[in-house]
Amino acid sequence: MKVLKEFREFITRGNVIDLAVAVVIGTAFTAVVTSIVTNLLTPLIAIGGKSNFATLSGSIGHSHFYYGLVVNALISFILIAAFIFFFVVKPLNALQARRTRGQPAPDPTTRSCPECLSDIPLAARRCAFCTAEVEPVNTTTPPETASSR
Repeated sequence: MKVLKEFREFITRGNVIDLAVAVVIGTAFTAVVTSIVTNLLTPLIAIGGKSNFATLSGSIGHSHFYYGLVVNALISFILIAAFIFFFVVKPLNALQARRTRGQPAPDPTTRSCPECLSDIPLAARRCAFCTAEVEPVNTTTPPETASSR
């Protein structure tokens, strides 16, 4: 019974359910994009009157090479990547830029260790990862006075 309880807890975790939903939506989205590329975009590309290159092949000795299938896969990849970039990535980037417009960039709270390049707090005197000694960064510089000169 304990194993079943652990399994139920594992399955009902948010990240497992989110992952399952992402896989299902990703599969459906892949089918839509593949259909658009295969049925709409690939026929628009015609080299020598051919819109399907699957029948292109060649032989060397007794070996038969179907280079047309590779050409089809390459064209599909490029068209799918272009479709995703122009119709998903660019609009989402524009939406994100519109949402963050006018908001100040957050102040940095970390810096890179000069030895191991790990992120460490600005005020750290020693890197937690490689133990190298580092100079702390003074985030608040007091105004210079005549007695401190």
